[in-house]
Amino acid sequence: MSDRRSFLKAGAAAGLVAALPPPLLAAPRGPALDKARAISGPLRIRSVEAIVIRAPKDAIRHEDVVTFTAPGMTTGGRGLWDRLDHASPTRQKGYEQATLVKITTDQGLVGWGECHAPDAPRIHQRIVADLFAPLLVGQDARQVEPLWERLYTTERVRGYSTGAHLETIAGVDLALWDLLGKYAGVPVYQLLGGKYRDQITTYATFSGTYQGRGPKTPEAVAESVRAMIERGFTVIKMALRQGPGSEDFARVMAVAEALKGKGQLLVDALGAFKLHEATLVGKELDALGNIGWFEDPLLPDDMDRYPLLAERLDTALCAGEALSNRFQFKDLLAARGVDVVNPDLGRAGGITESRRIAWLADVFGVLWAPHVSTGSAPYMAASVHLALATPNAVMMEVYDGFKHEGPFGNVLLMEPLDMAPGVARAPARPGLGVEFDAAALAKVTVS
Repeated sequence: MSDRRSFLKAGAAAGLVAALPPPLLAAPRGPALDKARAISGPLRIRSVEAIVIRAPKDAIRHEDVVTFTAPGMTTGGRGLWDRLDHASPTRQKGYEQATLVKITTDQGLVGWGECHAPDAPRIHQRIVADLFAPLLVGQDARQVEPLWERLYTTERVRGYSTGAHLETIAGVDLALWDLLGKYAGVPVYQLLGGKYRDQITTYATFSGTYQGRGPKTPEAVAESVRAMIERGFTVIKMALRQGPGSEDFARVMAVAEALKGKGQLLVDALGAFKLHEATLVGKELDALGNIGWFEDPLLPDDMDRYPLLAERLDTALCAGEALSNRFQFKDLLAARGVDVVNPDLGRAGGITESRRIAWLADVFGVLWAPHVSTGSAPYMAASVHLALATPNAVMMEVYDGFKHEGPFGNVLLMEPLDMAPGVARAPARPGLGVEFDAAALAKVTVS
């Protein structure tokens, strides 16, 4: 039976594979960059813009994109399992949304970032326009981390240390790192100290089990997962929000069986369970033998019980998608509550804060894996850069298995991201390595 120790041993070994030193890159040329390098003074920020993109782009109103579960909706189980459903998130009726951040300097250099914004992307537009842009314009774009702290401090006294405020900081932060890499003529992973490896393993999140679309029966879900394995994935993630005896659990059992001898299954509860429920479910997962981790088993407001759950189970515990800063992760890690953390770069303050979280996890001997769900190229590329530049990264998420093929993927770019089923490599181009095709981007820009 796979246990936490065997999973962590295998993950740590993969995370410490050293890559050969990258070849020196020829310094990029261009009028804007030549002008920037001709001066010894600051790289002044001229403008900061937030751009909402949506696919498909149609006449639907912003406020009509999101759907909500009905007030009073229950989990649908029996007895104690049938209680108010606190875990079901909002959904977007099949639409994808994101907020891009575009920062332009006086020399004409442009950096691109992205806020994780599947639900209400215009929130980030207002934060950028009303709060961050006035602070950033005229500042030196090279001062990435000092500017991060200044942005964080704008609402610190009000307790805005999570949510839309940190997501918007993330978008600005990615754009500043992109600018710094372009200015220096090196990819972002080089600015972060270099690569520990040339590529990172990607796991495929099977969205049909999250959104109620696609195959429903255990047999049909298992067949879809077999197709992902044939494409090249060796790790699959699926949702589980109900306990043993449910159709949800039957699907997990079917997929675990389909993966035996071929890969691992990651199970994501989306914060669905009470401690006693998570214990019961976790012991069933222990018995399946090839479960890589049990993700977000406890309610987001019940983080202090993770150490209790960790003592009861062999399967590795993963949490962190719902957290937004290093201080929250500090408490979870110090309590020895998890074996893997999965901060989301588009939510947890971008590269600057997520890097701090990754290093903090390493101090406690914990692995990390970037959480990557709906979003576009800056979000994906930044996750790859940071994963490659940290020693304890074990793998990263690719929603629906091959996200860069979607409407927010390579179709929007001048040059594609270097990804294949089960693996991702950081672009060797300066900055994040992401340059949008203006005409393609216009086709999905809504405001």
